[in-house]
Amino acid sequence: MTPHPDFDAIVFDILGTMVDEPGGVRRALRTARPGADDAAAAERWAAHVDEQQREIVAGRRPYAPSTVIDREAAAAATGTADGADAVAADALRLDPWPDSVAALDRLAARFPVIGLSNADASALTRIGAHAGLRWHQLLSGEDARTYKPDPEVYRLAPRATGSAPERLLMVAAHAWDLRGAQAIGMRTAYVARPVGDPPAPSDSFDLTATGLDDLASQLGC
Repeated sequence: MTPHPDFDAIVFDILGTMVDEPGGVRRALRTARPGADDAAAAERWAAHVDEQQREIVAGRRPYAPSTVIDREAAAAATGTADGADAVAADALRLDPWPDSVAALDRLAARFPVIGLSNADASALTRIGAHAGLRWHQLLSGEDARTYKPDPEVYRLAPRATGSAPERLLMVAAHAWDLRGAQAIGMRTAYVARPVGDPPAPSDSFDLTATGLDDLASQLGC
């Protein structure tokens, strides 16, 4: 595999960037509570996850794996702890975006491709099995016992590859995620998705793509 002259490997965010996380959560909630307002419940789910991950990054809560936080979020979203485990597990059957599988295969034929996610190892196994994504390596915030945008999560990639941060390209649909990668010196590529965090006017990323197919084409794959 011949490295790109500017970087040695591509590192991908997974939730939201490669798979439709909000869609999976809404589907799981509709299955558990037919006729309920799944959009409002999904907002409660996302708010709980975001709040608890921030608490852990700030050191105000001991580390808890993403599956534990998802179980709490399912209980908060449904208003009951009954069935929270089943709802949280169902929510991990996340569909890939239409271009994710084929474009990742194109990129993986030329570059080492690495997933770097806040999802813990057991969640990544379920997500990967359902979505059919091809990785050369998977890294989880669980390995650093914290969550992005804590710099320790991004540092997993240089340690795993043996490459300097500036030799790695971080790909995400979340501008906040790319800012975290930039903070340790990684190169960055924003990929637009229906969900995510668009760049602010002050953001400057190395590459911007309309989707993963577009990114693969820009990289000559």
